[in-house]
Amino acid sequence: MRRSARLALSLCLPGLLAAGVAGATNYSLWINGRTGGGAIGNYDDFSYFGPNATPAGINKKSVNWDGRSSIASQSGTIRNALDCFCTGDNWCYVAVHSAGDMLMGYTLAQYGASTRPLTNARPDAAGVCAPASGGARGTQAGWNIKWVRVAAGSAGGSELADIGAWTTSEALAHEHKVSTARALYNHNETRNIWFYMYAGARGTLYSFALPGQDDEVVAYHSAGGVSGSGGSSFCNPGDWFCNDLRAGPGPNQGGRAKWAFHSVVFRDDGEDYGHYTERNWSGVTSLVRRDMEALAR
Repeated sequence: MRRSARLALSLCLPGLLAAGVAGATNYSLWINGRTGGGAIGNYDDFSYFGPNATPAGINKKSVNWDGRSSIASQSGTIRNALDCFCTGDNWCYVAVHSAGDMLMGYTLAQYGASTRPLTNARPDAAGVCAPASGGARGTQAGWNIKWVRVAAGSAGGSELADIGAWTTSEALAHEHKVSTARALYNHNETRNIWFYMYAGARGTLYSFALPGQDDEVVAYHSAGGVSGSGGSSFCNPGDWFCNDLRAGPGPNQGGRAKWAFHSVVFRDDGEDYGHYTERNWSGVTSLVRRDMEALAR
């Protein structure tokens, strides 16, 4: 290579590298739970969680779904968002609340290895992004997700669905029966993406129906990502009547394992945090929001 050509390449290369880095963007996706609240397709509508002005991670987006229909029927809405913001050079941090845990887990298990389009990250009114222009690579396998943080996760089901505490006309309520939820998809198949679990214990109203510690909607066996085909009682240390839900990814007291790539990062030993967001980033969600603000950058 001639000296002049080498010099020109050396001068251009830093600019090309900088342009490649500048094109990469991180996003923080928030996925609601049962009952919904935000407008589907509007990634700026955080009405389910709380005031939009509240910090909740870099480039935060609210991935709204109806919160009542079947998980299979709503997964397409999640896939649209993941295609928009988590492909190509872009990466996502994901936070979910309650039934959002089931929806995200199902989507990864069923579609996490599928061929996804690279998009322009500019959603239309329906929340769908067009294919990216330019470049030879137009697809990729799965999505670029750093991790998932789960507030009061219900992927293991809730005994409230078993006793009919929710309207039985909802497909989502049926799917939340404990045995149904645990058989809905392969909870161990997360595509090697970690689910960090936050389990609340400020349960009162329905504690008679929920085994062990609970946040009024889900028991520790679900919020803690405990594996198996059925629910069971897990508690805080010091409770003589059930085994401890243990921190980290390892087995709980008594030997029952967690789902693969699930780790408990918060157990509510003080029984201070309830299930509901109260449309003000409240309950267990407040802890996930705090950590998203600190870590999703």
